[in-house]
Amino acid sequence: MNDFLNLEKETIDLYNEAMEQLKEVFHRVDKIEEYNTSKVLNAFWTSKISENHFNSTTGYGYGDIGRDAIESVYKTIFNTESALVRTQFISGSHTLAKTFFGLLRPGDLLLSISGTPYDTLHKVIGIENSPSSLKSFGIKYAEIDLKDNDFDYEQIENFIKNNKVKVIEIQRSRGYSTRESITIEKCEKVIKLIKSIDDNICVMVDNCYCELVSTKEPTDVGADVVVGSLIKNLGAGLAPNGGYVVGKKVYIDLIAESLTLPGEGSDVGPSLGANKPFLQGLFFAPTVVASALKTSILASYMLEKLGYKVNPRYNDERADIVETIEFGNELDVISYCKGIQSGSPIDSFVSPIPVETPGYKDKVIMASGSFTQGSSIDLSCDAPIREPYIAYEQGGLTFTSGRIGILKAINEIIKRRNN
Repeated sequence: MNDFLNLEKETIDLYNEAMEQLKEVFHRVDKIEEYNTSKVLNAFWTSKISENHFNSTTGYGYGDIGRDAIESVYKTIFNTESALVRTQFISGSHTLAKTFFGLLRPGDLLLSISGTPYDTLHKVIGIENSPSSLKSFGIKYAEIDLKDNDFDYEQIENFIKNNKVKVIEIQRSRGYSTRESITIEKCEKVIKLIKSIDDNICVMVDNCYCELVSTKEPTDVGADVVVGSLIKNLGAGLAPNGGYVVGKKVYIDLIAESLTLPGEGSDVGPSLGANKPFLQGLFFAPTVVASALKTSILASYMLEKLGYKVNPRYNDERADIVETIEFGNELDVISYCKGIQSGSPIDSFVSPIPVETPGYKDKVIMASGSFTQGSSIDLSCDAPIREPYIAYEQGGLTFTSGRIGILKAINEIIKRRNN
């Protein structure tokens, strides 16, 4: 392998040590992959997927049997009444925005119980001013921070008992924060509490980066609606775009009418050639997620050995595919991202630099040589340029290519140290 990589001896020695020490951790990932592959295959069998479902529609998209079959597969995997899986969703943030506008009405209250949501939702909600925000339509918002990387159960209980809450939002992944991602077990505990107080509250989970990381999904533990992106875990690098929403039919119908128009909802929306990559991506998703997890685990081990603060640690339980590395200085962040970019299959010759990015407060450096623009199931790394200079690494379509990218990135750090 080093014939093509020109790695420092220190990098090679650390890599060999890591691969030896991580065998048992990787085995646990393999067992989850095996379970989830069986679950996905069962959904294909149950929905009787055939080659006919690869066909496409244009225009209004009436009678798209492939699109409808995909949504049958999704609701089987997530064990829900209904699903909406569409190319018309541009991103995870767009899918979340349409979900909020579908579920909420003027005067309603949206409560986040996992702290402040991801940066790109601030103008959607009205945390930052926008004439198109939920706030501009008279929808109220409140948030409760996590407490010691868990939900603040006492404050949540008191708030619900003293306020009429319409929707509770849980963001499982950390976004650009330093908190830990939220496990299924923590979701289950807090959803039980919420439902014991007011069963009419809609619990909505932002599941981006978290799908197929464990053997359960939020809908298995009581979530009413779950939202995610297809250019992350479930698209496996094959879906060209898109998002999904799964959950109770009464809620999915409202979200469908928010996406299209009242009276037509999920009956319209052409697949535009996406049915086959949606299905094929979902088929590969358990294996690709496992590869991404192993890539992050390897990075976690090696970077911790180099003295950086990482989260999760290599042997921690994981809720998503994201690894955070606290570099403590701007130069190491930039060096690491440049290494990731140089190890990518696409645009390896490009050198990423921090720039102003729509939807973000700080300059952001983004390394992503992906086959689909913005895909973060492909190996990628991004970091807001602000203290304590934390990079967010995720993805890896195959573990072999993922670890090569990690080695290139770590080698950049080691070379900079040695020089």
